[in-house]
Amino acid sequence: MILKNAKLFNDSFEVIRADVETDGEKIARIGPELPGTGHSIDLSGCVILPGLVDIHIHGCAGADTFDGTRDAIERMAAHLVKKGVTVFCPTTMTGSSEQIAAALSAVRDCMDRPPQGAAVLGAHMEGPYLSAGKKGAQRGDALRLPDFAEFLRLYHGCGGAIRLVDVAPECENARDLITRASEFCTVSVAHSEADYDTAMQGFQWGITHATHLFNAMTGFHHRQPGIVGAVFDSPDVRAELICDGLHLHPAVLRTAFRLLGEKRSIIVSDSMRAAGLPDGESELGGQKVFLKNGEARLADGTIAGSTTNLLDEIKNLVRFGIPLRQIVRSATINPAAAIGMDGEIGSIREGKRADFTVLNEALNLRLVVVRGKVAYEAPPVGAVSVGD
Repeated sequence: MILKNAKLFNDSFEVIRADVETDGEKIARIGPELPGTGHSIDLSGCVILPGLVDIHIHGCAGADTFDGTRDAIERMAAHLVKKGVTVFCPTTMTGSSEQIAAALSAVRDCMDRPPQGAAVLGAHMEGPYLSAGKKGAQRGDALRLPDFAEFLRLYHGCGGAIRLVDVAPECENARDLITRASEFCTVSVAHSEADYDTAMQGFQWGITHATHLFNAMTGFHHRQPGIVGAVFDSPDVRAELICDGLHLHPAVLRTAFRLLGEKRSIIVSDSMRAAGLPDGESELGGQKVFLKNGEARLADGTIAGSTTNLLDEIKNLVRFGIPLRQIVRSATINPAAAIGMDGEIGSIREGKRADFTVLNEALNLRLVVVRGKVAYEAPPVGAVSVGD
């Protein structure tokens, strides 16, 4: 298959004019006016992005990772591909070891037997090793101290499907979990009351990631820089940002993207099962959630994840004034690098997996390619230029 007559973001994330040819699941050739006798798709007026990568998503379309079933993740995959996402990490919540194991088992099944739609990369384990004081929408009664033995049982029980595990570094036993778990997957600071010094200590132990920066953690104050200040001060730590305009003010997003730079910012949805559904009652981690005007909250008003998706967040960030090049990196190669998958996905380069999200120049979805096959196609709509 050849995708022809489009602009694309090359491996350096510069916009060029080129065709892309696939061979099976891989990118075979990239170049201007590629010859070929096989199937071709005319994408005049479009821009080809690497496939969008969401490494923090609990649910959507009425399904949730914590349902612990293959069907739930299949429904998520089918919905996400229609939003331009080609790969994702189903994300767990705080719960019992049995609940987490069931969710991880479903993730493993979908890795081994890929469903239709977006592909499953592995799991993001958010909880239960979090701080009660910053639990957010996590179940307080199921929180517990970091436990490497439990983590290892879960990790091996799902055949190594865990790509990322969250921990509050101020908790007892956190050092043991961080230093040892970091040999198996990425470790992230999350839902934490740690001060600046404790966060920096956690980074020395092996934390290289921050889950939904600013949310459910100590913020940035000029005398108490907190976790946020520690992340900004640590060039080897990447950070997730929820870019729905609710979790973070546009001015905060502009500041964060500027300070993190092109290689450390990561766009995530952190969406829950109500994403893609109308307002009403929903559920997250065994707790009732109320959805009104697209905002998901617990009964006490706590924000309970989001109802957004990466494509809508990209459009938000363009409107907020973030450079498009950094936006695209933050939704593709940066999340892939965060979980050690950037050698296979996340950029358009010969030999990499043929995952593409094709937009018209108004940033509306046109085509999605997953593992070299068209997974979703939308009718073209009007466009405006994104520049050469």
